[in-house]
Amino acid sequence: MRIGQKRQSDPERTQREGSRTVKGWYKALEDLVWLTQLGLNMLLPLVMCLGGCWWAVNRWGWPEWVYLPGVFLGLAAGAQNFWVFARERMERAKKEKTSRVGFNSHQ
Repeated sequence: MRIGQKRQSDPERTQREGSRTVKGWYKALEDLVWLTQLGLNMLLPLVMCLGGCWWAVNRWGWPEWVYLPGVFLGLAAGAQNFWVFARERMERAKKEKTSRVGFNSHQ
């Protein structure tokens, strides 16, 4: 401790360290939710297209080559969802980055 520096009491120090811990957990959970949502956005269109193909083959007796366009359409829809999701994430990161105040910025 320096001369003339106010000594922090234990609750003040604990509260500041606790808020850092909460922010770290919040960021980790936010990233986990983002990753889960991204996976679902990519996988669900493929599963739905394959399910629709399976239903059409079993219900109406369509030929099995219908699965091939179903896979391509599902992958294309998943890629499109990935692009939209990633673009929104990049725009959000750009907004957050510009709103931060730098170390040398004085207001």
